[in-house]
Amino acid sequence: MFKVAVCALLVLASTAINVQSSIWTSKDQKAFAQIHQSGWGKFILNYAELHLTTGGILSELNSEIEKLVDELEEELAEVHHEFQRRTDVHNREVSRLEQEIQDKERELFNAHDFYDNVLVPQGERFAAQLEQLQENIVSNRRTLEQATVKRANDHETFESEVVEHNDAIAAIDECLQLLSQLEAPSLVQVKKVQKNLAKIQNSLKKHNQFQIFVKVLLEITVDSNFADQGALRDIVVAFNNLRVELVDSLNQITADEADQVAEYNAQVIQLNQEHAEFQRAVVVKNAEIEANTTKQEQTLDLIDELDEDLATLNGQLQAENDDYAFATDVYNATVAEYNKEINAANQALELLNQPRFQDYVKSQLKGA
Repeated sequence: MFKVAVCALLVLASTAINVQSSIWTSKDQKAFAQIHQSGWGKFILNYAELHLTTGGILSELNSEIEKLVDELEEELAEVHHEFQRRTDVHNREVSRLEQEIQDKERELFNAHDFYDNVLVPQGERFAAQLEQLQENIVSNRRTLEQATVKRANDHETFESEVVEHNDAIAAIDECLQLLSQLEAPSLVQVKKVQKNLAKIQNSLKKHNQFQIFVKVLLEITVDSNFADQGALRDIVVAFNNLRVELVDSLNQITADEADQVAEYNAQVIQLNQEHAEFQRAVVVKNAEIEANTTKQEQTLDLIDELDEDLATLNGQLQAENDDYAFATDVYNATVAEYNKEINAANQALELLNQPRFQDYVKSQLKGA
């Protein structure tokens, strides 16, 4: 800074070279014009004129000017060095940021992929499975209700049939009791037997397999006067056969009822077990749905966080590129200015070492 200040003072103190002097060629005048566009070139010429007019030696002047040029070149080298350092920092920073951006974009892609292709389909699948379980529970309870209603109806039918069979058997027993006492039956006794047969027929009207048997008995009793003991025995045998059939039928429907009760109880146990399994599965599925929902929320939060991080990194990269671009512009302008000054200084140094410059200075001294 000290040398710059000194140079500035010298420039201000120096007298301007008369480039219109006849001593200069048109080429020299053009060189003067170019040199005067540079602060350093103009200073050197003015300083050279001042130095020589005050009795300075040209070799000393050359040495001082060359030192100034060397200093400019050293400063330019430092500018190059500092910019290279800045470039190295920039390249490292850009490489780091681009790698972090690439890593962050990969994380963001994986998060989106996990959300879209794993969590969302899994959540939909869990929801469908839960809906199916709920439908299974409804169907299970409906089946149990239907089985219970059917069991109640079947049991009611069974009880009705038991009453019918018992009534018919009781009527047969009464008929057999009456028939065992008949030797010369009165009309009243015959009517009573016929009445019991009608009662039996009414009791067994739902059972077709007994209707023909009862109808034949009615016809026999109507046509018979019960005086013929052979006919009476045939009637008694027929009543006994009918009674056996009724007892067998009663035993069969009782056994069928027991089988149906056992089947119903087993079905109830199975349905209740299935219902309990469905309920446990619903609890598990709800837990899975809750976990899936939580994971979806966490993944969406992660995606938002990664988006913000990516935006920050891109902003940092843009800022670094902008800053480096500005630094590059400053560097290019500075280098251009230094090169301009150095070239001008070299031109001035070349010019002042020409004999014409020395002749010009001598002519100025004589004129003074």
